[in-house]
Amino acid sequence: MRYIMVVGLTVVLFSLIVQWRARAREMAAEAAYPPVGQILSVEGVQVHAQVMGEGPDLILIHGASGNVRDFTFDFAQRLTERYRVVIFDRPGLGWTDRANDAYRGAWNTNAEPPLVQANILNKAAQQLGVIDPIVLGHSFGGAVAMAWALEHDPAAVVMVAGVANPWPGDLGWLYQVNSSSLGGALFVPILSAFTPQSVVADTLGSIFEPAKPPDGYLDHVGPGLTLRRQTLRANARQVNYLKPHITDMSKRYKDILIPLEMVHGDADTIVPMRIHSEPLSEQVEGANLTIVPNAGHMPHHSHPEAVIEAIDRAAARAGLR
Repeated sequence: MRYIMVVGLTVVLFSLIVQWRARAREMAAEAAYPPVGQILSVEGVQVHAQVMGEGPDLILIHGASGNVRDFTFDFAQRLTERYRVVIFDRPGLGWTDRANDAYRGAWNTNAEPPLVQANILNKAAQQLGVIDPIVLGHSFGGAVAMAWALEHDPAAVVMVAGVANPWPGDLGWLYQVNSSSLGGALFVPILSAFTPQSVVADTLGSIFEPAKPPDGYLDHVGPGLTLRRQTLRANARQVNYLKPHITDMSKRYKDILIPLEMVHGDADTIVPMRIHSEPLSEQVEGANLTIVPNAGHMPHHSHPEAVIEAIDRAAARAGLR
């Protein structure tokens, strides 16, 4: 009995230390990386948006584990002389809330599908006076951009290494654990409390391969925001439960009639081109795929000119320029 009490007290003490350390790191990250734009209220949901530039409306939607800072490192600034650039944090990431109470909670495994995310961000865009936008989605954000095309009739869509079609197999044990009820409640706080900066840097490096992250990118993007408990849970659940939604969406791509431009690196191992963009180029009539040789998953950083040219083509095809 005494042994059981000691073990129980040790577990409780460890749990308290984990939660305290996780909260302390979250507070430090939030102080270091506050909202950089404006906070909108969309049916009671806080949505973080940054707006810059003038011209036709261009919406930028970040990928998994990301936030608006991925685009503000230097990419968005390249566009502001020709476009009004609107950048959103997706639901559950950065400074945007979960979509509603159905998705909140440490033990809750529900995740916002792309259609729900597109609906919230579209309403936020309407508050900003956005008209006939070009919607650009990177990685997971590509799935949200395709959902936007299916439901909200934007002027055009640009996919940058975007998720568009179902893939074989699963995404690995870490996503499975973090997206589960038990893992989300018990394992995620440990990751939040103790993940070292070296692991974050190594993970970031693998995303950029074969390129390297630009100098200063890691400090700019705010990795501590990604390591918050609620953000880790939201990201893991959205990614791990994405596949069935993508499967359903892909059956409707033939109905998309707006201009679609795609930019994809042929060395991308995170979202492989042959699984996503190559099939999509056949599923949507008139879709145009730009293949960037020896580029990985972050072409908007490694080859920004190719992505900007795709945006300009989309604008011209949509009659916006």
